[in-house]
Amino acid sequence: MKFLNFLLGAATVGSALAAPAPVCDAPTKRATKFQFVGVNQSGAEFGKDTLPGQLGKHYTWPVRSSIDTLIGKGFNTFRIAFMMERIVPNKLDGPLDAAYARGLTDLQIVNYVTSKGAYAIIDPHNFGRYYNNVITDVAGFAAWWTTIAKLFVNNDKVIFDTNNEYHDMADDLVRRLNQAAIDAIRATGATSQYIMVEGNSWTGAWTWVSSGNGANLLSLRDPADSTGDKIIYQMHQYLDSDGSGTSETCVSRTIGAERVRAATEWLKQNKKKGFLGETAGGANTNCIAALTGMLSYLQQNNDVWTGWAWWGGGPWWGNYIFAMEPPSSVAYDRVLPSLQPYI
Repeated sequence: MKFLNFLLGAATVGSALAAPAPVCDAPTKRATKFQFVGVNQSGAEFGKDTLPGQLGKHYTWPVRSSIDTLIGKGFNTFRIAFMMERIVPNKLDGPLDAAYARGLTDLQIVNYVTSKGAYAIIDPHNFGRYYNNVITDVAGFAAWWTTIAKLFVNNDKVIFDTNNEYHDMADDLVRRLNQAAIDAIRATGATSQYIMVEGNSWTGAWTWVSSGNGANLLSLRDPADSTGDKIIYQMHQYLDSDGSGTSETCVSRTIGAERVRAATEWLKQNKKKGFLGETAGGANTNCIAALTGMLSYLQQNNDVWTGWAWWGGGPWWGNYIFAMEPPSSVAYDRVLPSLQPYI
């Protein structure tokens, strides 16, 4: 759960910390690589209160040179946030906005990422809302996904993320929206790509079981694959006191592994795959120990965890406390070196 991605302009939260000393007590080796290791790419979801907004003023697109640099660091997955209302304005079953769609696909980012051999996660960053209203039109949501999936039906490097961080919604509605997205995507002929589903309660890993997400979403089915191997349960986990991702202070050096343990057990018990779609911590020794401890734990359980993605990258973050944007930003300079063993 984090609220900074809806800022009207460049993020200005936080200030740079002194570079922490390397953390020596966290493991630095792992037997095999994760399937997906990435950085969230923000910008196209900015300015949510100004719709449709103006490119370059209210929102922007990720930068190709940054993608190149991050791929050079070993990242192979980019979760690309955008607004549902900008790509399909006015009504869920309406037509595409051609200019915004070109920005997402050909002109800017998705096709560029996948042309480099990396994965692009298509992330409608809407929290289960459309024009600030909870999405209750399940058929309309399916129609929206039909429109979007058709753009990428032949791109095997695209991963569909049903919606970012559903919250304060009826559990049954969240389940039905996820299933409607799955069914709509597959009906377009996009049958080979992975689909990531998200839960209620900000899709938190630490509350995955206690919130009821695990029980509620267990029945999701993939009509294109009876094994369910192409459905991945995406969870998010921050390490500050309330798990919101709004503070650079982590609870403890061990909080990362502690907060994903119950979700790991759920994945194993139910033979499901998970992906930690957002995580971050401050540029300090306490948080780096918590992060590396968590990533080491995920690696030890990579029979169920397919990988992780840092929040967040993108050209407008400025001095944001978790910014992972080349050539220089807080997390890129001061946290990434300690994360390299898990990439």
